[in-house]
Amino acid sequence: MDRAQKEKVVEELGQIFESSGVVVVSHYVGLTVAEMQDLRARAREAGGSVRVAKNRLAKIALEGKPCESITSLLTGMTVLTYSEDPVAAAKVAEDFAKENKKFEILGGAMGENALDRAGVQAVSKMPSREELIATIAGMIGAPASNIAGAIGAPASNIASILSTIEDKAAA
Repeated sequence: MDRAQKEKVVEELGQIFESSGVVVVSHYVGLTVAEMQDLRARAREAGGSVRVAKNRLAKIALEGKPCESITSLLTGMTVLTYSEDPVAAAKVAEDFAKENKKFEILGGAMGENALDRAGVQAVSKMPSREELIATIAGMIGAPASNIAGAIGAPASNIASILSTIEDKAAA
């Protein structure tokens, strides 16, 4: 790799570190190509990405970035799983690590906050952006539904009473 290519990689990695909601650093020693493709597909499906980069270039890209604290994790054969959604990459990495013992999560960063192994695990258990939006929409819609039910209830009760009176009169 010549100098221009290295500079391009450092720039791309810098963008990743700056724009990602979460970055998870893992070791992937012993994973097959098919297993790495599976990890990439899962990340893409969740709205994230997977990147293998030279540690030296990643350390250069981390200088001055909010998640600079993960520099110490970049040793050995590391892979970065990242996403804009602060939860997606952590969920993908955790799920993949449960099924694949060769994939070892070292830690990561969420903005300026460094995460250890337990921190990544805790983030992975949080609801995703879509789940939170659905929950909030449900909470906003519930009062309106209750009001509509309360408004309709008296009319329903009157119709029920009239039906009962009519049935008694017919009998």
